Amino acid sequence: MPHLNRRQFLTLAGLPVVFAARLPAGISLLGLPDPPEGLPGKDPGLIVLNDRPVNAETPAHLLNPRVTPADRFFVRNNGLVPRSILDGEAVDPAAWTLTIGGEAMPREVTFTLAELRDRFRHHEYHLTLECGGNGRKEFNPPASGNQWGTGAVGCAKWTGVRLKDVLEAAGYDREKAVYIGYYGKDTHLSGDPDKVVISRGVPIAKALEDESLIAWAMNDEPLPPLNGYPLRLVFSGYPASCSGKWLSRIVVRDRVHDGEKMGGASYRVPCKPVAPGAEVADADMCIIEEMPVKSLITSPKTGAIVESGRSLSLAGHAWCGAGKVARMEYSIDFGSNWESCTLTAPVNRYAWQHFAADVTFPETGYYEIWARATDDRGNAQPMVIPAWNPRGYLNNACHRISIKIV
Repeated sequence: MPHLNRRQFLTLAGLPVVFAARLPAGISLLGLPDPPEGLPGKDPGLIVLNDRPVNAETPAHLLNPRVTPADRFFVRNNGLVPRSILDGEAVDPAAWTLTIGGEAMPREVTFTLAELRDRFRHHEYHLTLECGGNGRKEFNPPASGNQWGTGAVGCAKWTGVRLKDVLEAAGYDREKAVYIGYYGKDTHLSGDPDKVVISRGVPIAKALEDESLIAWAMNDEPLPPLNGYPLRLVFSGYPASCSGKWLSRIVVRDRVHDGEKMGGASYRVPCKPVAPGAEVADADMCIIEEMPVKSLITSPKTGAIVESGRSLSLAGHAWCGAGKVARMEYSIDFGSNWESCTLTAPVNRYAWQHFAADVTFPETGYYEIWARATDDRGNAQPMVIPAWNPRGYLNNACHRISIKIV
């Protein structure tokens, strides 16, 4: 049998190499392609950016369903998933607790997961979550952080209780409350159990919106381990980093929350435009709140080949930080001309909307389809990368796919 290197041996172990004796001398076997490693509970088609911590995005064509399946929902973690949860151990609802504290709380109050389910009215919303750094890889000069393409976004159905109902039951001080912050049970990469991984939050007005949830289910099933099981926050319209996972504590602050990744360049952009690559002082950085208007072509997959004379069915989703998308357009001539798409109304506030169009092409050759959304305040996606910032946040440039007409 021909010599196998270690990788080929591991791949082909147990399989006979048919016609092995006929392999010419000096030629190595190609071996078999490695099967996708995948992530627990996730579609193997997700693109894993790194595994410590786990971060993975979803290719645009896998986001075609109107409601994002749990196994296709992107993963953005800053630390390590609690070991017991990653190992699949079920959480006792009577043992997992959520404590509400902070300067704007007269006293700390603790609820078990079972009490949250039993005591408060349940609510369901379709809510879009998007990483603030989605699209980072397109910035030039390169910005630090995970080099996300377009797939750090999803819209699932979330079930839980309204944060405002829990805060009211806990007796928070309305006069003092300015911000809320969260703490989860994820572990710092150093392994230090006392070191906070991430602790972000939102202004109290955002926390009190009807759609701001303490959630335990995604698409009528328990949260996936990589997305916060058994309990998380969901604040749609803000960077997904505000929606803390493995939730164990909320603080109601009398000031802007100053937890881990609330300062410096983390989830902050220059208050005024700066030159690409510029150094920006912390005092000149502003916290990201509302996410910009954006869209994503989910069908066809980029690189599709279409027979000349046939129309192409185009589909995708559009969303914005607040309000709704008012107009959706596409271009096949690099933005010189735009055609309208049909656009659905959102299922509820903060749900993404769906667009469709039948596209025709004048002749054979290479094309790009560009998608542009405009919200109800007149904000439209730019055709080029928006203003540079040190961490590459808020890239909402038009999404593009390539098409070959033959």
